[in-house]
Amino acid sequence: MPPLARWRVNPAQVVLVHTTLGLCAAGLIRRGDRLTPALLLQLKTLLDNLDGQLARATGQTTATGRYLDTEMDLVVNAALNVALAGRAGWALTLLQSLILSVDYLWEREYRGARGQTFRDAPAQGGDHPLVLRALEAVYAAYFTPQERVLGALFETRLRRAASHPPTAADRRAYTPRAALTLSANLGLSTQLLGLGLCLLAGRPGWYHRSLGLQAAALLGTQLWREARVRQGRARAET
Repeated sequence: MPPLARWRVNPAQVVLVHTTLGLCAAGLIRRGDRLTPALLLQLKTLLDNLDGQLARATGQTTATGRYLDTEMDLVVNAALNVALAGRAGWALTLLQSLILSVDYLWEREYRGARGQTFRDAPAQGGDHPLVLRALEAVYAAYFTPQERVLGALFETRLRRAASHPPTAADRRAYTPRAALTLSANLGLSTQLLGLGLCLLAGRPGWYHRSLGLQAAALLGTQLWREARVRQGRARAET
C-alpha cells in the first residue's frame, strides 16, 4: 500500500482494475479454463481488500467509492455465476448477495448494540452528482430491499425471542462475536477463495452447492442467537 499512496493512485482506479480481473476470470471460466481464472480471482481479492485500505490511509474515502466498490463486486459476482451456471447463475447471485448482506447487517447490529461506530463518514466530498446519483439508484434498487427485509426479519425475531421490547442486554446477547465471526468468514474474500479452489479441483459446481450450506449455517446461527436471548431472559427472571 505505501507505494500506491506515494504514486497517488486513486482507489477508484484499483476498483476498476480488480473488476476487470474478475470479468476476465468469468470469460475464461466460460471458455473452460480453470487455473488462470482461479489465480485471477485471488489477485482480484487482494486488490479488492487493498482499495479500501488505500482510501482510508490516504483520506480518499468517498460515497462514490463505496458504492462503486460494492456494485462492481456485484457485476463480477453475476458474471462469474452466469459463466458457471448459465441462467441459474442469476438466482445464485441473489443467494450469494443475501449471504453477504447478512454479514453487513450482523456487523451493524453488533456495533450498534455496543455503541460503536459502524461506518465512518467519507473523508472527502466533491462526488460527481450524476455519477453518485446513478450509483445510489442501483444500490437502492438491488441492495436496499435485501437489507430492509433481512433487517426487519432479524428485529422481529429478536422481539419475539425477548417477549418484550428488547433491552440493551438482549441486543448484546443477540449479537455475539461468534456469529459475527462466522458471517465475516463467509464474506466475499472467502467466496472467491472457495470458487478458486473448486476451479482448481475441476469441480466448479461444488461452489454453488456450498452456497446452500452457507445459508444453512447462517440459519442455524440465527436460531442460536434467538436462543441466547431467551436464555438470558430466563436467567434474569430467576
